[in-house]
Amino acid sequence: MRVLVTGAASGIGRATCLRLARDAAARGGARIAAVDIASSAGLDSLRSDLEKLGATVLVTHADMGSVDGPTRAVGEAAARFGGLDGLVSNAGVNRPGPLVDYSVEDWDWLFAVNTRATWLLAKAAFTALRASRGSIVSVCSMSGTFAHAGLGAYGPSKAAAIMLVKVLAQELGREGIRVNGVSPGMVRTGMTERVYRNAEIAAERDALVPVGRVATPDDMADAIAFLLSADARYINGHDLVVDGGVSGNFLGRLPGLTQIPRG
Repeated sequence: MRVLVTGAASGIGRATCLRLARDAAARGGARIAAVDIASSAGLDSLRSDLEKLGATVLVTHADMGSVDGPTRAVGEAAARFGGLDGLVSNAGVNRPGPLVDYSVEDWDWLFAVNTRATWLLAKAAFTALRASRGSIVSVCSMSGTFAHAGLGAYGPSKAAAIMLVKVLAQELGREGIRVNGVSPGMVRTGMTERVYRNAEIAAERDALVPVGRVATPDDMADAIAFLLSADARYINGHDLVVDGGVSGNFLGRLPGLTQIPRG
């Protein structure tokens, strides 16, 4: 598989690269374009780990919030690998804050990275993915479906990303390209790790999830790998919520619910 993954240096992006490399190891190895905004120790270690798994690795730097970054990253990957079979738009940013105090600059930045980049990546990869009958997965969020105060433009940008996935699926499906989204719930990543250093908060969050724990990046990588694979060949335009059931657990957290008599 020839695949490009953005936001690859850490978290879900890193886990996805490793999962794809492991899956392809017995079939001659994956060719993975690992894209992130700048050089980092995380990106260097990812390259090393992928090569140990037999993958051919292209490390490239591109700002997903810029107009030309997505196009340039796709062009480099397609030229290096002679095409693409998969595209994972994973890079994402957040800048919390109440909307009444939010700046236009922050709003535009979140929409550029969290929404527009997927569109630009898809445009740039269209010819290559049509030739391979490939697949696109965009990492969205449960915040794009369920409102959350104080997250600024994050929820609106992810809601737009989910709709973008659905529209792209309608348009590109006829060209042999499947487009789907993965909407994580709570995940322990580098972006959120500071919260989980507080053992009490971590335990409280685990308890909110019906399956008993907050997700790891590997949980998301498994879902992404599935949607990219032939096993998902008839899935198109779907936003797969991978949250352990937490987003459907609101009624179970209502005060006094346990006092309602059974039967």
